[in-house]
Amino acid sequence: MLMDEAQMRRSLTRMAHEVIERNKGVDGVVLIGIRSRGEPIAHMLADAISSVEGTRLPVGAVDITFYRDDLTPVTKEPRLREADVSFEVEGRTVVLVDDVLYTGRTARAAMEAVMDMGRPERIQLAVLVDRGHRELPIRADFVGKNIPTSHSEFVRVSIGDIDGETNVWLCDKTI
Repeated sequence: MLMDEAQMRRSLTRMAHEVIERNKGVDGVVLIGIRSRGEPIAHMLADAISSVEGTRLPVGAVDITFYRDDLTPVTKEPRLREADVSFEVEGRTVVLVDDVLYTGRTARAAMEAVMDMGRPERIQLAVLVDRGHRELPIRADFVGKNIPTSHSEFVRVSIGDIDGETNVWLCDKTI
């Protein structure tokens, strides 16, 4: 196990402080989770920010299925869930939230999805785990934990509401 629930909470608390500091407060900041695990992590990050700032940031979610450049290998019959963003992104700081940053392709697709909603002032990326192996020139602004991995491994993030437990594991793809 790479992170248990308490370690995840501490990482998100640190990330919350970094979001606040980098943006000189939270005015104009919104969080958008990348489905599926990024969505609950965005809510956890919003809770952590709220406990520090006393302000609850708007939280939305985006499905990047049709923005992917690798749609065929992912699934032949993708299931699209509509974006759940009930606020304007125009002129705001959008913090995209995801569980794991790997090649950068998911983050690129999420940026495209956000740009289709309007023109934010800036987009920042927050990830619980950065495992390296970038294929695109994308980096996270806020990282819970950097985990060096090999291509034969994957990082599994479990969230209580979805998986029944909250933790992060490094797994071998051959198992």
